[in-house]
Amino acid sequence: MTFDLVIRNAALPDGRTGLDIAVRAGKIAEIAPALGPGAQEIDAGGQLVTPPFVDAHFHIDATLSLGTDGHYNESGTLAEGIALWRRISPGLTAENYRARALRYCDMAVSKGVLAIRSHVDITSPDLLAAEVIAEVRREVSPYLDLQLVAFPQMGFHSRPDMADSVRRVLDMGFEVVGGIPHLEPTAELGRSSITALCEIAAERGAMVDMHCDENDDPNSRMIETLVYETKRLGLQGRVTGSHLTSMHSMDNFYANRLIGMMADAGLHVMANPPANLHLQARFDSYPKRRGLARVPELRAAGCVVGFAQDSVLDPWYPLGHGDLLDVAWIAAHACHMTDRAGLRACFDAVTRDPAHIMGLDGGDLTPGAPADLVLLDAADPIDAIRTRATRTHVIRRGKVICETAPPAPRLSLDGRPTTPARH
Repeated sequence: MTFDLVIRNAALPDGRTGLDIAVRAGKIAEIAPALGPGAQEIDAGGQLVTPPFVDAHFHIDATLSLGTDGHYNESGTLAEGIALWRRISPGLTAENYRARALRYCDMAVSKGVLAIRSHVDITSPDLLAAEVIAEVRREVSPYLDLQLVAFPQMGFHSRPDMADSVRRVLDMGFEVVGGIPHLEPTAELGRSSITALCEIAAERGAMVDMHCDENDDPNSRMIETLVYETKRLGLQGRVTGSHLTSMHSMDNFYANRLIGMMADAGLHVMANPPANLHLQARFDSYPKRRGLARVPELRAAGCVVGFAQDSVLDPWYPLGHGDLLDVAWIAAHACHMTDRAGLRACFDAVTRDPAHIMGLDGGDLTPGAPADLVLLDAADPIDAIRTRATRTHVIRRGKVICETAPPAPRLSLDGRPTTPARH
């Protein structure tokens, strides 16, 4: 029987080579050498075929808004970013939200990103951003999984009826309850916001993803309360702590105890190396802290850790273009994960691991999984990170939705080859 699509002579992330990947009815049917014919065939030529890239921490409502009304974050601080968003967001229209979100989705898909978890600001009582992004999700669903987080950007206690807004956006189909406890007016209110939001998630069967301790203060320990509520409410495996940058400043004894507690509660972690390297330690002189979660230690304890873009061209981050191989490359340096095992883990942290955090099928290449695949101009995951390899084909449910030719530089140097070596 003819397959719908066969990718010939592929290398897989686990090191296997010379394999064909056959697709039927939008799913991977077989992975083996020398499979039968396909209605469409792609010769991978020994190149790497992987599951798609997954960005499990993003802000699609704010993306591409940098410079709105001529405003920029000149200090590079988180506080100025929040102040800028508070200033510009009331003037954003439904069409503005929609156009920017769709432009970013196109950009992300071209980089092989086929799933995004986006936090959406629900501070405004009209919930305009939530309504628009919910519609965007329906528009992009044929080619991109967009999972949405009800995120009270300015704090759960910024409005007395915020719990009602959280429930309303869950009714719109949002799957995740978010929060930002370290931004609440007091530590006590921060902890109470975690309790209230986790109780809503337990009541609705939703997942939880909290911006937690995104600062340089070693005494910012909201993650303790998130761990406690995860266990108290039976939310193990459904809760993510995002950022956790204060962990970089904690003493080693306490950090070790905390990491053990997190692993015991089945807590996931999303680190955002580019954005947090940019935002954190802005008040340091020298030495300057990196301001990241303790990624190798968290992984060693058994927590699932993903890396994410967080922001692109918005009040918090002036760079980025949706390329998670850039994120993995930066993380490898910032987290001292440049040994071979560490680099391989960095690749998993932008593919398989965030897919697990989002509860998606298809984080691994196995028969029966959705045929969401990316062909990269690289021999293996480490080579892909090193070169930030071109995504030559992006495939969604067995259909090629993006093709990109690798760059082909041509040298004109006396006595030298016309094409530079890849390595």
